Order: sequence, then C-alpha cells, then structure tokens
Amino acid sequence: MEQVTETKPKLQAKLNLFDATLLVIGSVIGSGIFLTTGIIAQSLPSPVMILMVWIVGAVLCLFGGLTLAELGAMMPDAGGQYIYLREAYGKSAAFLYGWTTFLVLQTGGIAALAVGFAEYLSYFIPTLGLDRMIMGPVSSGQLVAVISILILTIINYYGVKTGSSVQNFFTLLKLAAIFILVIAGFFFAGKDTQVVDQSGSIGLPSGMPLFSAIGVAFIAVLWTFDGWYAVNTVASEIKNPGRNIPWSLIAGLSLIGLVYLLVNMFYISVLPVSKMAGVVRIGQEATTAAFGQGAGASMNGLILISILGCLSATILFGPRVFYAMAADGIFFKSFARVHPQHHTPGNAIIWQGIWSSLLCLTGTYEELFTYVTFTVVVFFVAATLAIFRLRKIRPNANRPYKTWGYPIIPAVFGLAMLLIAGNSLIEKPIESFIGLLIMLAGLPVYYYWSKKPSV
Repeated sequence: MEQVTETKPKLQAKLNLFDATLLVIGSVIGSGIFLTTGIIAQSLPSPVMILMVWIVGAVLCLFGGLTLAELGAMMPDAGGQYIYLREAYGKSAAFLYGWTTFLVLQTGGIAALAVGFAEYLSYFIPTLGLDRMIMGPVSSGQLVAVISILILTIINYYGVKTGSSVQNFFTLLKLAAIFILVIAGFFFAGKDTQVVDQSGSIGLPSGMPLFSAIGVAFIAVLWTFDGWYAVNTVASEIKNPGRNIPWSLIAGLSLIGLVYLLVNMFYISVLPVSKMAGVVRIGQEATTAAFGQGAGASMNGLILISILGCLSATILFGPRVFYAMAADGIFFKSFARVHPQHHTPGNAIIWQGIWSSLLCLTGTYEELFTYVTFTVVVFFVAATLAIFRLRKIRPNANRPYKTWGYPIIPAVFGLAMLLIAGNSLIEKPIESFIGLLIMLAGLPVYYYWSKKPSV
C-alpha cells in the first residue's frame, strides 16, 4: 500500500513583474519626499546642490538595486538581506540584521508611518489628532494609527496577492496624483514663482564643511529612498525571480528617481531656497505658494494616500525576514508556520502588527528609529560586501542575473554607504553608538536561540 506523506504548506509565487515593480515603488514613496527637501536645503542652501544630491542619491540607490538584484536572483528565498548575510557570514551576522529589523527597523518604520497617517488624517478630522487624549497618555491619533496597522495586517494575512493588490491600488493612485501635481505646478502656477538660478553660488551654514553638509543631505535622501529592497524580501513569492527581481528593481528605482527629481524641481520653481530651509512640510508650503491657501488640503490628501500605500507595502514584506529566521531555528518557531489556506507567514504578520502597535502606543518608536538609522547603512555595506564574498566562495552558483558593471557598481555603492556611515559617526556619534549597542544586544539573544534544541 502506497504511503501518503503530508507536505507542509509553503509560500507560493503569486507576484508578477508588475506587482514586484509596484512593491518597490510603494515601499519607498511615503511621506519623505514631501518633508525632507526643506531639511536638505538647510544643509545645502543652493538649488543646484539640492538637485545634485537627489540625482546622485537616485543613482546610488539604483547601483544598490543592481547589486542586490544579483543576490536576489541567485537566492530567491524569503528574507532578502537576512539570507545574503547568512550565506556570506553565517547565522550570527544574519540574526543581528533580523533582530534589529524586528525590534526597531521594520516595526518602528511601520509605527512611524501609521502615526504619520493619523497626523495627516487629523487635518480633515481634527478630533482624531495626536493631541486629543482619550485614555490617559493615549491619544485618538494613536488609536487611529493602531487601527490602520490592524486593518492592513489582516489584509496581508489573507494572502500575498491580496496585500499586493491593495498596495498596488494606493501606489498607482499616488503616482497619478504626484504627476498631476507636478504638471499643474509647472504649467498653471502663479507668475510670481522662482526659477532656479543655475549660476548661483553654493551657500553653506556657518561652520559646516561641504563634505559634512553633503553627507547630512545624503542621509535624508537615502531615508526617503529606504524600502526599495522590499522585493528581495518576498523573493520566494515572485514568479520567475531570476528575471523579475532585477527588472522590478531597475524599473522601480528609475521611476522613483524620476518622480523625486520632478517633485524637487517643482519645489525649487515655486519657492526661493531661503524659504525652503528648515521647512518640514515643504510639500504643503510649495503647493500653497503655487496654488494659494486652498491647495493645502490637496497636498495633505496626497500625503495621506502616499503614507497609506507605503504602510501597506511595509507591512507586506517585513514578516518574511522573521519567517526566515524562525525557519533557521533562531527565532520563535511559530513565526515559521505558513497558513495552510492563505500561504502567508501568518504568525509573523500578526506579531509584527502587535509589536508595531505597541510602539505606536508607547511613542518610543521615533527615538529608537533615530538610533538605528545608522545600522541601516552598516547592513547595506555588509550586503554589498556579500556579493564579492559569494562570488569568491561560490563561483559556480547559478546566477540568472549578474550585476551590470561588476565590480565597479557594487564597489561604488558600498564605498558610498561606508562614507555615509563614517560621516554619521562624526556628525551624530551618540545616536550611532546607541544604534550599534541596540544591534549588538542581539548577540546574547542569538546565543540563547542557537543553543535551544530544535523541535
């Protein structure tokens, strides 16, 4: 009599090139592009230099995408950078990435997006503001943030295609809105707008060297581009990953770079740099300057949609890292369970939502996220070096895609990340050091998990 063996449910490849490309775009374009240019203008009060750092930042991120595309096509497994660090350096290094991702990077990012969504929603419904306390130290805005996380967590729990469809909708909507805004700004704004003076001199804040000013600006740019590696994290759920991962990164990052450049050209065309420097809500300021006071609601609506789409995409890809850790036996084993019907890492998705919600309610996410921003760059350096190491120790591995311009392109990206990390240590030594401590605190935790008997 033939023996029937029961197979465990697995993650299924359901995402096509269109889904993967929109995941790249949706994971990146949130609120950052509407907030960071004012901060950049404070460090680099020059239209030419502002556009330069955005262009160079876009090119650098494209170089990073081309680099990680080889690793994603070579190892199309759930987990992304966790997998690459594990294969290049071992489980302990990979665990530090996963530990920091779960503790702060992913969950803190989700909390920040959710609270940002609540803040902009309160523009239309003031009673849902972050300043409206309803239960002790908890505000109605924080509850809105938690509810938004809960709803999108449930959607992603019920299938990767379901979650992808929702974030696709928001991504297409915000892209359309951004292009309408930019086109309208260029062609229909008032006559009193400023035109970029390409021959203007570069002004710098007193006491800040040019290199440091550029480094500070690049950190803001890279933060605005953060999330493009989402497609690598869900590699096992992408059809034909050897082709679709590289092309989704190339197409997605190229389109993001174009969008960011056009938006910044819009800002510069309607605002003098002196009025941009230090302005946090630069998108709203530029829209008001171009179209009048009544246009503020339109910008807030656009940011609201943009944040919601980014939140949806971020909730989608993060749990695959925790799933990979658990599958390796160095995290809660329940996180490795795949739902038999929905084929998602259900427990990892749920616990990501719970921890993110707690960070929203406690309000600690912002401070923690600031501390670990430095570690994001460190992990990029490690992932870039992984491509060189894996080429050496696994020369015959199947590589459906090889990085264009190797070794120059990954070397340029890795060197740029290293310089930015060094500048962060100099400019923000306390925050960087605390970030390193948070990361290294994962070592005893890894020791605990690695010594647990496998079940």
